[in-house]
Amino acid sequence: MSPEDVTLTPWYKQFWPWFMIGLLASSIMFSLTYLAFSIRYFDGSVGQDYYKDGLAINVQLEKQRHAKALGLNAELRMDSVSGDITVRLDGNLDGTGGYPENLDLALRFPTDNDLDQELTLQHIRNGHYVTHLEKPLHYRWYVQLQPAPGKDAAWRLNGVAQFPSTEAIHLTPGL
Repeated sequence: MSPEDVTLTPWYKQFWPWFMIGLLASSIMFSLTYLAFSIRYFDGSVGQDYYKDGLAINVQLEKQRHAKALGLNAELRMDSVSGDITVRLDGNLDGTGGYPENLDLALRFPTDNDLDQELTLQHIRNGHYVTHLEKPLHYRWYVQLQPAPGKDAAWRLNGVAQFPSTEAIHLTPGL
């Protein structure tokens, strides 16, 4: 066979250049997609004081032990139509000055910190508290109830709620 008899097809009509270009284009497309997701759903980085935060678990456990020693438990109900949240707090609060005037209710969404909410419940009478929620809740939430916001509270009750719900959510010391 002589060199004049061989006909070469142009590069754009061959398989392998297009295969290599396709691999390159798909890797660029997936990289840009993952970049967009990582920017949109940024979940933060590890805090610089993670060691102190890890040690603070003992403080949280002590709050729960204190709530258990007081015999505290609560029942939370939410009216999905009006947005009213009512809490009935039971326990031995006689040695602590009685029922607090306000309670802090923290609603924590498991996967998105931007949805977390802090509500202040007003004492009505005999351990009954009430507040109002602007928008109805959906899905699963972690619920924390304590007498003061932040880390300075004397006790804490925990629970898990699936909203909307017509049943009462029971909050316990969590131990």
